[in-house]
Amino acid sequence: MQFRVLGTVAAVTDHGDPLPLGPAKRHSLLAVLLLHPDTAVTVDRLTGALWEEEPPRHSRTVLQGHVSRLRALFTEYGAAAQGIELVTQGPAYVLRLPGAVVDAHRFEELLGAARSLREPGEAVSVLRDALALWRGPALAGTVRSPLLENAAHALEELRLAAVEELAAAHERLGEHGAAAAVLRAEVAANPLREPLIAGLMLALGRAGRQSDALDWFHRTRRLLADQLGVGPGAVLTDAYTALLRADAAEASVPSAPVVAGAVAGAGAPPVAAPGAAVTPDPPAGPAPALAAAQLLPRRPRGFTGRERELAALDRATAGAPGPIAMITGSAGVGKTALSLHWAHLRHADFPDGRLFVDLRGYSPAPARDTAAVLREFLLALGVPAEGMPGTPESLGARYRELTGRRRMLVVLDNARDSAQVRPLLPGGEDCVTLITSRDRLGGLVASDAARPVPLAALPAAQSTALLAAVLGPDLVAAEPEAAVRLAELCDGLPLALRVAAARLATGPHRGLAAFAGELSDEHTRLDLLRVEDTGVAAALGLTVRQLPEPARLMFHRLGPHTGATLDTCTAAALADCAPAQAAAALDQLAAAQLVVEAGPHAYVLHDLVRLYARSLTPGCDRDGLLRLLDHRLHTLLAASAAAEPGGEPCCALPPGARPAVGIRTFDDRAGALAWYSAERDALRGAVEAAAAAGLHDRAWRLVLLQWPLIVWQVRDGWVPLLERGLASAELDGDPGGQSRARALLGWVLSEEGRPAEALVQLERAPELAALAGDTAGEAIARINLAVALTRSGAAERDGARERDGAHDRDGAAEQDGARERARDLLVRALALAERAGHTETVTLAHQHLAHHLLADGSPAEAAAHAARGLALAPRLAAPRRVALRTLYGRALAATGRTGEAVRQLGDALREARAHAYAEGEKAARSALAALGVLTDR
Repeated sequence: MQFRVLGTVAAVTDHGDPLPLGPAKRHSLLAVLLLHPDTAVTVDRLTGALWEEEPPRHSRTVLQGHVSRLRALFTEYGAAAQGIELVTQGPAYVLRLPGAVVDAHRFEELLGAARSLREPGEAVSVLRDALALWRGPALAGTVRSPLLENAAHALEELRLAAVEELAAAHERLGEHGAAAAVLRAEVAANPLREPLIAGLMLALGRAGRQSDALDWFHRTRRLLADQLGVGPGAVLTDAYTALLRADAAEASVPSAPVVAGAVAGAGAPPVAAPGAAVTPDPPAGPAPALAAAQLLPRRPRGFTGRERELAALDRATAGAPGPIAMITGSAGVGKTALSLHWAHLRHADFPDGRLFVDLRGYSPAPARDTAAVLREFLLALGVPAEGMPGTPESLGARYRELTGRRRMLVVLDNARDSAQVRPLLPGGEDCVTLITSRDRLGGLVASDAARPVPLAALPAAQSTALLAAVLGPDLVAAEPEAAVRLAELCDGLPLALRVAAARLATGPHRGLAAFAGELSDEHTRLDLLRVEDTGVAAALGLTVRQLPEPARLMFHRLGPHTGATLDTCTAAALADCAPAQAAAALDQLAAAQLVVEAGPHAYVLHDLVRLYARSLTPGCDRDGLLRLLDHRLHTLLAASAAAEPGGEPCCALPPGARPAVGIRTFDDRAGALAWYSAERDALRGAVEAAAAAGLHDRAWRLVLLQWPLIVWQVRDGWVPLLERGLASAELDGDPGGQSRARALLGWVLSEEGRPAEALVQLERAPELAALAGDTAGEAIARINLAVALTRSGAAERDGARERDGAHDRDGAAEQDGARERARDLLVRALALAERAGHTETVTLAHQHLAHHLLADGSPAEAAAHAARGLALAPRLAAPRRVALRTLYGRALAATGRTGEAVRQLGDALREARAHAYAEGEKAARSALAALGVLTDR
């Protein structure tokens, strides 16, 4: 197995086959660990690398899921045999591996070896081997975060140092042309890096190409003045002076008195604008003096942000001869605006003109005819109408001939496919072609080495900046939170943002908050994002019309989907087809930028696209919604089984549920919990859609089957969802569902410190379970009621102390009664669970009985119950084992068996750490501290 960070982050087999790493965050996690091999990298540091902004509440769970998947991949591909292992070390992870398997390590070793060689020929060979390890920008495919960006920058600096050393080795061999070729590509990609440019100038001069060398100086001087407002630095002016001296020394007659004067004044380098005093000879073979074509539309108004994409365009159009850059993205994302903005920024780079055409690949009007476009281009290039070639082939030949001798920009906007573009590619190595398309144009990448520049939605800050540019900064500054909300509702789509701004600017007076409130209604959002003939729906409709038939059918079936993420199994359920057919259709939708590929078999479906898909099916697509809901139920059952191994399903599928076409699998608890967390909003949307459609038998099950995440993150605002589930269970008339919903709702209310409300729900749960014949459900309801009674009694006792300073006798009697009732409930729950044969519920009853008895001063009985629970726990999830072992240790300590207690608590602490169970780790450490045992943190 080998690892790559010098380009797209990847893990590959020894045969070069890539491992399926998955989404960008998993690439980023691996990248950070590879950059720090054999070093403990803390969870906090990894979290900072994986989220460029504030991490979500569930970031630790998501991180654990990615670690788990990496470990599974390593196991699957036999990494351990090579000494590769990803281990947990306290609150950190360590990737142990031999350095030779990481390309960055091999690169640094080769660079060091080259520096130790005296023979320049050997150094050239070693440096070329080192640079051959690079497959693109370092750490590509990772998320944007300061840690990774800084690391990528450091690696890039090291690469540029190697390039400079390779050029120097060629120079020592007298291979000046080779040195210039090495440096030219890097100078084009780094047009402001003066040492590189100076080296290129000197190499060109030594190769006898003084005019080209001087041209690089003047080009850089203008660029420095335009972009930075400064003149050339010492390294550049020194190279310029050296070239002038060499030129004057070799010439028999000075080309002009000024040059002679410049040489005579050798002590004074050129000042301010040396180009004003020295005019280098023009290159041989100048192009005919035809017109400088200018077909570029005006600069787009209100353009903001996109600094990263503009820099990517600079890189994509530099280096290779005749570069082709493609801006690809969804409808309305701002591809044309970006291309025009960049073209106007770089106007000085194209002295022979700029051509532009809207190819109408995704327009209501027919696509442009290639021959007609070529005639327009030739007219702009100065070919008279009477001299126009007569056939498409001769038009193309004349076009390529004229552009072959010029430095021009050709912008081909709104292209449908690669075939439409190829005849319009210019012929010159100094011409740059910029293409925009909603399609990924993979054929053009393969045939013409086109470099894609993907364009995504604007981030929040740039979205609000665009609103400010159109509406004025004062209006946005007055309602900053509303502006952010408006940007979210527009999906960061520039077209939607501009339409929203136009409505605000031209409609009745209303503020941003009021308009954002109107947009919050999904039923009217697309209508509000339309002004005259411009709108999001119209733009998306043009894309959908161009789709192949399978993709168009799939898109029409996506309307009932309730979330932003979409996998092939869910798409197959929605479309009622096989997963393989769904995968093929989703790939076509991704190529058309209607969905965004987020990883293997995983896609993102933005809200506005989803709403447009829904608008294509008037009314409620009940069949599609049923297929989606039943698929969700199958997946939830699989996730709960993985999250709580050994547990029993809290409910069965409803009568008439459709069989699963294909559902995703979950490798372990961490992966299941990560999925629950990622799908939380989508599942809430599914519940709301089911309830709205009167499908209450699905709605309450969708709520209850989220119980593993609810219990794991119990204080995370679950009450409204559980109340919705309870209401659906009541409307469905299912006493078992009502019991389970009340038991879970009561538990959450109790955990939130709302004991009175909890008891209202929990008092009814056991009788409802008994009515339904749900023995295990009755046991769980009794356990939850017992815990709530205990907590309620404790709260009353504390309140009495605050009021009176002591308990009165009646209060104490009531509390004793509550404790007795809680114990009876737990004993009865244990008997019911054992009768039902539900191991997980039996273990839960033992756990709470142990806790109750320990608090009640019966440590020996508590230890016995904890031990019985532990005997069943190996089949269950780690948190249950940690809780039982901690209780067992505390009970043993209370009976005087201190040594045995310390061993149990130590085991609990180690298992909690191994599974990143922070709450269990804290409890075990606290119990050890009470025994005087200190632990490292």
